[in-house]
Amino acid sequence: MNSWKTRQFHDIASAFSYSFAALHGNLAAPISACAHNDLTRFVVEQHGRMTGFLRAPLLIAAMGFDWASILTTGSRFHTLPPPQRLLFINSWKLSPLGFKRDLIRYFESLSVLEFHSRSQVQTLSGASRIDFPENLSVSVDDGAMFEVVVIGSGPGGAITAALLAEAGKKVLLIEEGDYLGLDSCTAFTRDEMVQKYRNGGQTIAMGSNKVAYVEGRCVGGGSEINSGLYHRTPPRILDEWTADFLVQGISASDMEPHFAACERDVSVSLLPGVPPAASLKLHEGALKLDWKSLEVPRWFRHDNSPASNGGGRRQSMTETFIPRFLKAGGTLLSGTRADRIREENGRWLVSLDMRNAGKRQISSETLFVCGGAIQTPALLRRSGITKNIGNSLRLHPTVKVVGEFPEVVNSATMGVPVHQVKEFAPRFSFGCSISTPAYLALALLDHPEQYSRVSEVWPNMATYYSMITGQGSGTIRNLPGFRDPLVRYNLTRNDLRDLGEGLQKLCQTLFASGARTLFPAVTGLGAIRNVDELSKIPNELPCGMGNLMTIHLFSSCPMGEDKSKCAADSFGKVHGHKNLRIADASLLCGAPGVNPQGTIMALARRNVFNFLGK
Repeated sequence: MNSWKTRQFHDIASAFSYSFAALHGNLAAPISACAHNDLTRFVVEQHGRMTGFLRAPLLIAAMGFDWASILTTGSRFHTLPPPQRLLFINSWKLSPLGFKRDLIRYFESLSVLEFHSRSQVQTLSGASRIDFPENLSVSVDDGAMFEVVVIGSGPGGAITAALLAEAGKKVLLIEEGDYLGLDSCTAFTRDEMVQKYRNGGQTIAMGSNKVAYVEGRCVGGGSEINSGLYHRTPPRILDEWTADFLVQGISASDMEPHFAACERDVSVSLLPGVPPAASLKLHEGALKLDWKSLEVPRWFRHDNSPASNGGGRRQSMTETFIPRFLKAGGTLLSGTRADRIREENGRWLVSLDMRNAGKRQISSETLFVCGGAIQTPALLRRSGITKNIGNSLRLHPTVKVVGEFPEVVNSATMGVPVHQVKEFAPRFSFGCSISTPAYLALALLDHPEQYSRVSEVWPNMATYYSMITGQGSGTIRNLPGFRDPLVRYNLTRNDLRDLGEGLQKLCQTLFASGARTLFPAVTGLGAIRNVDELSKIPNELPCGMGNLMTIHLFSSCPMGEDKSKCAADSFGKVHGHKNLRIADASLLCGAPGVNPQGTIMALARRNVFNFLGK
């Protein structure tokens, strides 16, 4: 970015940051010249972390916004006095034009996150508790040969690599992100977003109703950043995949030993004590309505060690399968991106871009691609492998609501509550989300009148969600000259109806549990203060007005024997290619309607055993 553009963007970001800080802080208190420089710095740094094809348009939009102010105020936005800035911001925030609302939401969300993160402990003492072993590599020789190469170290890749290494294979595990571990930062904070999320957490599926999503970009992948809630794949879903995609060997009885083994390996268990109050509120409301509600087990190890801190320690891949892989003699290469793959003389050549050592090319007898639902199809398509690749992305669209209660339901150590309401599954289900002050403030972006209350009232607030299985689908496509792919996703009319009904039922549950006021994450909807006002929620969520997100993505390279729509066979071998396999969320044939990590892990184990002939 040229220096004058850098200065202009900094000035605009600073004006936005100070404006939103005034709303979130004490409006009566004067703002000194440097009181909120940290907000501006974070916004500018996040802009630098954005994917390239969004970075330039955002810069142009921000500069256009700055100059557009002249038409109504006579001055550029960043030179206006604070009261006039807020008026101009609101004129765009309430605009019927989506790109105007999106621009304001971008600056507002980053400023809000940084402002409220000040009260949250960010970095733990010490960078990490991991003692790095010798077989954690920073480089490989050009032309190095391996028996097996695994690209991606999330749940699919970590299990695949560990089991292959334990079977005596010479395995190289490649990860684009860093080896950080759970103790590199406090979970569910701004620091975690910067350290472990791809593009600083700024990833979005484009469409008429955009859906924000997150990807882990670190050793352990999504297991390092998610909540650890665990489900087996519902038998009904497995039966559907068998019928619709001709998947072999995937019945509930076929999968049982793999689910059981994975559950032992990552210590899947219920809470040993009383669940958090916010979790119990959801459960109590469902029971009063005679709706099915359950505590979801998590992959946590509960003991009395200091590391457990009374609540257990999440058994992510860096706690479980990555150490097993290294102990078995596998080699882990972090900070390395696989650019392309190519088949030559019966081996797979992998072109690497190593952050600290430049370009390399290695080869392998067998290649497992485990980059996840976005990065796996992106790599395959960059490499010219496109049949049924990246054409059928599915996800769980999710809408949130903040509930305020007359009593305390939240605490600094709550984490992610464990109850989910499954009365209306598979169409939609409810749960409780991250509810730190920073994330509560983010969930209240559509209710700016509540901003100044968050710092004081957050113990009485919690964020809840309604997640639909969804019928929509999307695509992953590479853009010439850019590292990151373009992700597109289209909701169906039925999806919008399920989102509307799901939000209504969730709000009904929370009022039944004693909620005083509800604040849906829907632009223009306003607060809901009693059951009689539930009619304000439209039966069909207006397209473009629901601020949707997801943490569950899958199905971009579906498995099965129906070669007309499947990218790989029933055990992950890519159709038409020798010794090329997939082992991650992209293999799922459709949306499972539950947290997908249990499915991903069990399928990875099953497919490795098939590869080994066991």
